Amino acid sequence: MITTERVADGAVLLVKLDDGKANAFTGSAIAELKVHIDEAAADDTIAAVVVAGREGRFSGGFDLGVMRGDDIQAILDLVADGGDLVRHAYTAPIPVVAACTGHAVAAGALFLLGCDVRVGAIGDFKIGLNEVAIGMVLPDWAMTIAKERLSKRHLQRCVANARLVGGSEAVDAGFLDEAVAPDQVIDRAVELAAQFTLLQPKAYAGTMLNFRSEVSAAMADQVTAMRTL
Repeated sequence: MITTERVADGAVLLVKLDDGKANAFTGSAIAELKVHIDEAAADDTIAAVVVAGREGRFSGGFDLGVMRGDDIQAILDLVADGGDLVRHAYTAPIPVVAACTGHAVAAGALFLLGCDVRVGAIGDFKIGLNEVAIGMVLPDWAMTIAKERLSKRHLQRCVANARLVGGSEAVDAGFLDEAVAPDQVIDRAVELAAQFTLLQPKAYAGTMLNFRSEVSAAMADQVTAMRTL
């Protein structure tokens, strides 16, 4: 599902998701993504990470095989793992840029909220939190990151009303920072990621640690609580 390559003269690690289907977040995919972020952060020659989907699809969210199953603990563990991944991207000492190549719903949209910069595709693509529409309540950690990153004007419609948006509307709502033509998404994300070479890495890491400490701590407590329900 996950492949990597060095781009932008080696300064950017491009991580691509492609399982041929919904690009679902399984337990193993979540663990692998965290490893790639950590390894990039530990490499002084890498300035940023870009996480990209395949054509038309960024991620459809959590693995439905687990989410529709009868094992409640497995469901709780997967959702907690997802929260840990979003927090991992949000608090990483290295910038994480999302190349949202298409649809991004549920955990896919939440991962966007954890990324520093988000570039998405203009077109008939849907981005958002559809949990209420499918009979689910957002976990506490998801509410925390949604309140932090989404526009206050869109928060109720995007969360409680499960409203899905795309293109410029997704930018206005706060899921994306830019929307470009579908064939330009990855190139633009890499271009923006490469600009982080202009920053001093330790200063960036220290600043972001202070900037995001309150939200990070809240999410960590909420993820831990979910594992012990």
